[in-house]
Amino acid sequence: MDSELSVIVAAFGYLALLFVIAAWADRRARQGRSVIASPFVYTLSIAVYCTAWTFYGSVGRAADAGPSFLLIYLGPTLAMLSGPLIIRKMVRIARAQRITSIADFISARYGKSSRLGALVALIALIGITPYIALQLKAITLSHAVLMHYPVASSVATSASSFLSDKSFWVALVLAVFIMLFGTRHLDASERHEGMVAAIAVESLVKLVAFLAVGLFTVFMLFDGPADLFARAAAQPQLQQALSLSAVPGGALGWIGTLLLAFLAFLTLPRQFQVLVVENVDERHLLRASWLFPLYLLIINLMVIPIALAGLLLTGTGSDPDSFVLTLPLSAGREGLSLFVFIGGLSAATGMVIVETIALSTMVSNQLVMPLLLRATPISRRLRGDLSGWLLGIRRIAIALILLLGYLYHALIGDAYSLVTIGLVSFAAVSQFAPALLLGLYWRGACGLGAGLGMLAGIAVWSYTLLLPGFAQSGWLPMSFVEQGLYHLAWLRPYALFGLDGLDIYSHSLLWSLMANIGVLVGVSLFTRQNRLEQTQAALFTGALTEGIDTASLWQGQTTRGALRDLLKRYLGGTATTRVLATADASDHTTGMEAGASTTDGENVAAMDASASPQLIARAEQALAGALGSASARVLINSVVRGEALDMEAVLRILDTTSQTLEYNRRLEQKSRELARIGEELRGANERLRELDRLKDEFVAMVSHELRTPLTSIRAFAEILRDSQDMPDDKRAQFLEVVVLESQRLSRLIEEILDLARLESGRLTLHPKPLDLVALTRQSLAAVQHPIEERGVHLEAIIDLDEAQVIGDPDRLEQVIINLIDNAAKFAAELSPHVLLRLERRQGQVRLCVEDNGPGIAAEERERVFEKFHQLEQQGVASGHSRGRPRGSGLGLPISRGIVSQLGGRLWVEDAATLDGASLIMELPDAPRETQAP
Repeated sequence: MDSELSVIVAAFGYLALLFVIAAWADRRARQGRSVIASPFVYTLSIAVYCTAWTFYGSVGRAADAGPSFLLIYLGPTLAMLSGPLIIRKMVRIARAQRITSIADFISARYGKSSRLGALVALIALIGITPYIALQLKAITLSHAVLMHYPVASSVATSASSFLSDKSFWVALVLAVFIMLFGTRHLDASERHEGMVAAIAVESLVKLVAFLAVGLFTVFMLFDGPADLFARAAAQPQLQQALSLSAVPGGALGWIGTLLLAFLAFLTLPRQFQVLVVENVDERHLLRASWLFPLYLLIINLMVIPIALAGLLLTGTGSDPDSFVLTLPLSAGREGLSLFVFIGGLSAATGMVIVETIALSTMVSNQLVMPLLLRATPISRRLRGDLSGWLLGIRRIAIALILLLGYLYHALIGDAYSLVTIGLVSFAAVSQFAPALLLGLYWRGACGLGAGLGMLAGIAVWSYTLLLPGFAQSGWLPMSFVEQGLYHLAWLRPYALFGLDGLDIYSHSLLWSLMANIGVLVGVSLFTRQNRLEQTQAALFTGALTEGIDTASLWQGQTTRGALRDLLKRYLGGTATTRVLATADASDHTTGMEAGASTTDGENVAAMDASASPQLIARAEQALAGALGSASARVLINSVVRGEALDMEAVLRILDTTSQTLEYNRRLEQKSRELARIGEELRGANERLRELDRLKDEFVAMVSHELRTPLTSIRAFAEILRDSQDMPDDKRAQFLEVVVLESQRLSRLIEEILDLARLESGRLTLHPKPLDLVALTRQSLAAVQHPIEERGVHLEAIIDLDEAQVIGDPDRLEQVIINLIDNAAKFAAELSPHVLLRLERRQGQVRLCVEDNGPGIAAEERERVFEKFHQLEQQGVASGHSRGRPRGSGLGLPISRGIVSQLGGRLWVEDAATLDGASLIMELPDAPRETQAP
């Protein structure tokens, strides 16, 4: 074209029009008259999938690889047809859990893992940066073609600096647009009405522009489609170029590219943004499931005619990516060429806008916020309302993402064509698919497996696609591509392990998905999920089930004031008021909460009132929409006391209850049988009364032992709650007591369960031949450091090289450690000493643990094996009682039960070497035929 000024005015005038459209849509949204609540607008926003790759690159791929370009659009078509099954489920989950991005989605599925979210964000940033560079490259090349035709675009742009590169200035304008309309609200899960409206208009512009150049080509440059195809058929080389045989990789290449496009459509951050986050009504999916494939069909109708016309009129030596522009330019139609340039600009900018918003949200919520929450000194210095500061982080991320895209375009982009850059990014984001899709339908998929699987997949992707791109750019030697790493042919990145015959993208997808899925499934099968991960897995896999329980996972307590302060700090006053008002409107638990105001003038009583589980859940959702689910979980946990019970503790309680019920059922059945026998019935009844007495005694003792730590925990918790001005050192001391008492309570419950299983005969042992010498040394190594930290001198005399017995290794180690620990507790107050001796006596292996304490009186030696019985500790130096030792009084009864089941004995006698008591365990030698070699 003759005037560059007209191109600049048209381009930046078009971008200004987008500002006006976005501002108008936002104003309508504030008035309650949304312009995006339509399945047609929703469909047009999904068409952001059609980027500069579609506008320019599809023609180039059709010219180079025949009809393979269609696979890039058949994949999304299949995905949309399956939308009611897959995408609808994703939309429902995202709405329920206030999901902000695909990284947040995967993080939430696997227990709201901040590490997994950060990994997804990093992979997306690495994989999508080339895709953003593709759009900027398309702008640069199209401008060069428009201004310097018929000079080759590579020549026209070779000497240009970034200041004269129009894509640099477009990137700056887009950064301003995204900051204005993509970060208006801190809550990233809220609709970006202005942005969606602008993207919908851009989808119409690029469709009309592409159809315009297609119709011009068919009916102005040729006499209709019949003339065009007849002239193409007359040239055999064109027939061959556009035949099915031209598809790279043959049939496997078809399948690989189709699968690649299908997975990428579901996992591209921008597609997740418009498909899931920006969805207003999930019913729109039904209409979009056929409207969007129709859009793809219409925009691709003219791809082959334009490719054929370009090859016929310009020859095979020209750049096919620029046929869309060069054809009208060759005919002198500058006005049409400018309109086509605007269409290409629309395709490129639409992608950059949505992709940058999605990536900036991931960078802010998954990378920056978790680091700030862990960096205590930084978080303490940041006081007051942080909402503006958090928006600033997101805006800085937008600028950095666009800068990275531009640098990739400037430094590496020339090594690849438009389609090549796009397919590299497709293969990268496809690594999210196993974690995403398996997580939707398989409860057993675990976060560790998902993370390791993605790492394995992205490592293979880097080796088979990213590094070869660096080699083609001159950053790595080409011998790496041609000969393989260390000149090993089976490590050639385009023929890994000798597999050749596939196109490079299908080849990379095959190996990366095999590694990804294999690691995910393998690790998940052998890894146990934590409680939150199990809950999230149930919510995700059952998302389409009507009536599924989505109640709050928080079972702790906090005050409305604490929640208000937290929300106000991170969301600002206006958003906090809206969140609390919404929660109060749906909370019918107490009249006080329903009528409480959320302004700063709210009365003290209302602020000190306990927050309902619904309010806690609503606060977490609000924080998740702004900061991501993982960071929201951490922040809520900082103000809620007494989070939900640990799953193992719940299971233990249920296990104990079920055992008690089963035991009572058996007793009743026995009573009915004995009722038919007179004399035996009386004996059985007396036995039942005795059991009832023992049960009452046992329950009373258990209640006492459980009440002791619970009372301490409650007392110190109430002190902490009521003493707001308590010094930090005293607060830390009280919290340490609460932690220690909680640990004591957990140990007590575990010991009670073991004892109950022993007495009911349900404790399962796994006896096998073992070397008691080796097991004793292992036990000593486990306890030596903590015992010596208490100032106790631990000595061991083992006169045997080997001692084969029959026993359960885990349970026997538990017994040995318990004996050592008991001896350490009763050792002398001054210079405590414990001696362990292992020897063989008369076909028995004897293990003795002595202490230098005051010893155990003869009448007490059997009582120490009774439940909850504890001896008073006598001070050696002072001569007075030191009180009862720390413990439950269940260790020795459990140990005797285990030893007895293994055919051995456990008793107490006077120490032979030291002055205190000696705990002695005897086990018979293992029969020779069963001894381990």
